[in-house]
Amino acid sequence: MTPTTLPDRVTTEQTCLWLTAQTNSPWTLARLLEHGLTPYVWLDYAPDLAELFAEGITGYAAPVVFIEDTQRLAAGSDDVLIRFTRDSERIAIALKPPGLRRPLADLRFFRRDVAQLAHDVLHPKPVEVAPPPPPATESLKGISRDEVLTAFGAIVKLNLEQALAGAVGIFGDDGARVRKNSRGGKNNYLWNPVTLAFGLNDVHRVPMSHLKKAFATQDVLWEWQAAWLESLALLGE
Repeated sequence: MTPTTLPDRVTTEQTCLWLTAQTNSPWTLARLLEHGLTPYVWLDYAPDLAELFAEGITGYAAPVVFIEDTQRLAAGSDDVLIRFTRDSERIAIALKPPGLRRPLADLRFFRRDVAQLAHDVLHPKPVEVAPPPPPATESLKGISRDEVLTAFGAIVKLNLEQALAGAVGIFGDDGARVRKNSRGGKNNYLWNPVTLAFGLNDVHRVPMSHLKKAFATQDVLWEWQAAWLESLALLGE
């Protein structure tokens, strides 16, 4: 029977049944993930998961956000594997290998997200075909000095603006500096924020927790999150 109303956290079956009724087209877990719907798994506090819980938090819905984990689900896996997620304070975190496994039946979707998906399917936005602006091309290679200061300036003790203005790599000539910014003037460079963050931790002892929060909350670092999480995993952080 198709549910007429949905609970706050909806099972995969409930989600597919409800969307099928709303859109008059069949839905599966793979299609939900294809449309960008984020699945969650409820986690209760346990000593081996303590790093995921802020003080006083005993349980929260952990999102399955790593693309390889969602691709695994879409391909028809019989359980859930979580290798990257967000902790109870919504800070991105890499779990210790091999990750966390949960039954497929534990997957949940938030009602508000399901309702928004139904709205988007029934009322699609016009597709914009205009080419992306030039800044997007450069942003994939590095971020500007002002963006570095926005992302990291508040969490470091050194004079970061002066260090960047000196046009050195900060951690050696090759360091975090990528190349000269074609839109800037003299000594205006682009910087790799992932390399820069690890250098700030290693050389200047900036706490890793502060750097993780920066990548989780700073808009300018959003497109660098995948590289950041991959680097964390490789280093066992």
